[in-house]
Formats: sequence, structure tokens, C-alpha cells
Amino acid sequence: MSALLEVRGVTHAFGPATVLHDVTLDVAAGELLALAGRSGSGKSTLCHLAAGLGAPSSGEVLVAGAPARGIEDWAVTALLPQRLALAEELTVAENALLPCWLRGMTPPDGLLRSLQLEDVAGAPVSRTSLGEQQRTALARTLSLRPRLALLDEPTGHQDDDNVERVLAALVAAREAGTTVVVATHDDRVLEAATRVVRLAGGRVVG
Repeated sequence: MSALLEVRGVTHAFGPATVLHDVTLDVAAGELLALAGRSGSGKSTLCHLAAGLGAPSSGEVLVAGAPARGIEDWAVTALLPQRLALAEELTVAENALLPCWLRGMTPPDGLLRSLQLEDVAGAPVSRTSLGEQQRTALARTLSLRPRLALLDEPTGHQDDDNVERVLAALVAAREAGTTVVVATHDDRVLEAATRVVRLAGGRVVG
């Protein structure tokens, strides 16, 4: 399969600290790729650069052959950041399905139910648990069935049952045609991935 995401010789620094060192990586369409490594290994930075949230200090990042330029179209690239960026004045359902409503599209059937959000769908998201908020942001990320979904530690606030729900949603998204890249240190995510790329000290090590 052809590469949907191409990372070419990317080095990236924040001030004097270099967090990625000459990273080259291809992610084929249809993969569920896990980026594994300890905190500070560069996983989150690589996800953010793939989402186009800033340009690398050197090298290039391409999505579908074009430079990554930010989240301009959630149907092409969608991001679940660690800081969830939910609209606190909106309900769970309004946050989760906002990309669909903005485009006049019918939301995917059963998305909220699959992430156990139906019972809180009408609640202000600010009154829900951190785990529910993270699953709301995940539903928002997947709601348009994007070509590329970038997920930063999507199981970080989930109990065991909800980890299984998150994993099922990621597998279902991949099977429906979304290429999924997950930054994680959760062994359960690594087991569900079709491929694991390991980072250490900002370098690909395996």
C-alpha cells in the first residue's frame, strides 16, 4: 500500500532542546500504527507535526502527498490531543458530533453508544468525568471517518472496560478506511496495532 503519511528526515527543536532527530517514517493507508516510547521520547511532537501544528525545524511531513498544514479539514486529518480542547459550553453530543453538523453530514450510527456516551450525551461536557471527556474528544476525532486520525495517549484516562471500548473504536475506524496513528505507552494499544514504531530520545529505535 502507498504511504498516506510520510515523515522525511524530520528534526525538531524547542529552543535549545532538540526533541526529534532525523526521523524518517512512512505510514501506509489502512495501518493502525502505534508510536511507543517513554514520556519525552518525541511521540507527541511527532503527532503534532503530522497534524501540521507547526513546521519541523528541518525535513518535511506529507499527508496524501501534500505538506501537513494544520487541521483544515477533519475529514482528511483529525487529531485527539492530550489537552482535549472541548467546548465547555456545549454538551457531550454537540462536542462529539460538531464536525458532522458543521458539514451537514449525518453522524456515524452508534458512535456515542460504542464509546458509552449515550447516557451523558445531553450533559454539559464540563460536568462529565475526565474519562468521558476523553472519549468525547475521540468521538469528535472519528466522527467524519477521516483519512488520517492522530491520537495522543487516547487511553490515558480510561478504566479497563473503557480501554476496550477505545480499542474497538480504533480497530473499527481502521477497518472502515481510516489510517490511525497512536502515541502510547499502553501495552494493550501496542497489541492492537498492526505495527509498532519505537522512539527513544527523539530517534526511531525499532
